[in-house]
Amino acid sequence: MSNVAISVENISKRYSIGDTSSGSLQDAFRSLVGRRGAQKTEEFWALKDISFEVKQGEAIGIIGKNGAGKSTLLKVLSRITEPTTGRIEIDGRVSSLLEVGTGFHPELTGRENVFLNGTILGMSRDEIKAKFDEIVDFSGVEKFLDTPVKRYSSGMKVRLAFAVAAHLEPEILIIDEVLAVGDAEFQKKCLGKMQDVAGEGRTVLFVSHNMAAVSHLCKGGIFLNNGSVKIAGDINHVIDHYLQESISAADISLNSRKDRKGTQMLRFSSIEILDIEQRKLSSVMSGQNFTLKLKTESHRASFNDIRSIKVSVGINDSKDNRVSYLSNEITDQVFMNPGKFDSIDIAIPKLSLQPGTYSLTLFCKVNNEISDWIQNAFYFKVEPGDFYSTGKLPPDNQGAFYLDHTFSLSENVVFE
Repeated sequence: MSNVAISVENISKRYSIGDTSSGSLQDAFRSLVGRRGAQKTEEFWALKDISFEVKQGEAIGIIGKNGAGKSTLLKVLSRITEPTTGRIEIDGRVSSLLEVGTGFHPELTGRENVFLNGTILGMSRDEIKAKFDEIVDFSGVEKFLDTPVKRYSSGMKVRLAFAVAAHLEPEILIIDEVLAVGDAEFQKKCLGKMQDVAGEGRTVLFVSHNMAAVSHLCKGGIFLNNGSVKIAGDINHVIDHYLQESISAADISLNSRKDRKGTQMLRFSSIEILDIEQRKLSSVMSGQNFTLKLKTESHRASFNDIRSIKVSVGINDSKDNRVSYLSNEITDQVFMNPGKFDSIDIAIPKLSLQPGTYSLTLFCKVNNEISDWIQNAFYFKVEPGDFYSTGKLPPDNQGAFYLDHTFSLSENVVFE
């Protein structure tokens, strides 16, 4: 008997993208009345010749930037989307959570949807009832169980959908990035449950941008890039390869980034690291004083329209764990009616981070409205430095950052 749960052979998925010849209102009107102009059709391959095997009981992380084909692959594996070419063999019952509320009927209550999902998975009513209390307890939506799910928030839908997907004993559990909708406590519960599922010998496919969660849960990984498998194998090796490519991609000008959010009234144009002499650095040493210079530009409005600026910078380590957070709101330095400027400078004395590679996520609010938001906008390296002025540093595995400290002895007289 084969121990292969999922076998994928040369899977490709093609989409046809068509639009009117000019994109004009006239063309749009013609389409409504059945008179269409010349139609241009463009082929887009979301997946290209993908092949891999997943053994029973394996937990596999699928990683890659937005648009790499991760969600399309999971939809193909879940039989939601048919591949254009290729062959898939799946041994076992599959439960998928790909989008908020996947598989839920909006008019039915939460209780009714639990039974509907279980039935779709091929379970009997008695089997579903045996798991029902456990599902409700895990989801935390007992108070709203008899409310139609169309009235649920996104977080509530995810809680119930994950509880159903994970507790109805599928042989194969497929989870997309939807866990990001839940709060930190619920995400921790979900990861714990997925670990339990994998520990019971069932198979897990997990898509996430959270490298810490992926490396914690999975032993194997697949890195997708432009619809193809870039590398597959040990999860730590796959993550390292992905991060190195991310660092290279982040070298492009911030003005070329298409994945930013916000009004762009004020936007980040570049980032520099400067030493105390204002010289540009390619890396910084632990213990070093330096400045982050966030260069900016304004497009849609003059500087006179900018009444307040709130900026934050998130610092993540190589596994995407948030290790620090910088904000001018925290320091009570919100800029009110700032006038004309071309950069926002953040002075950081005596950097306490351990050596490694770190990423910066930039966030800016102008007039209390999100103006620019770029995930992983910049990568930088921290090199070993003489943080304690002793020439000595703690081992790399003893924490994420350094703390200044001193030791002393105090006399404590004990009378016999």
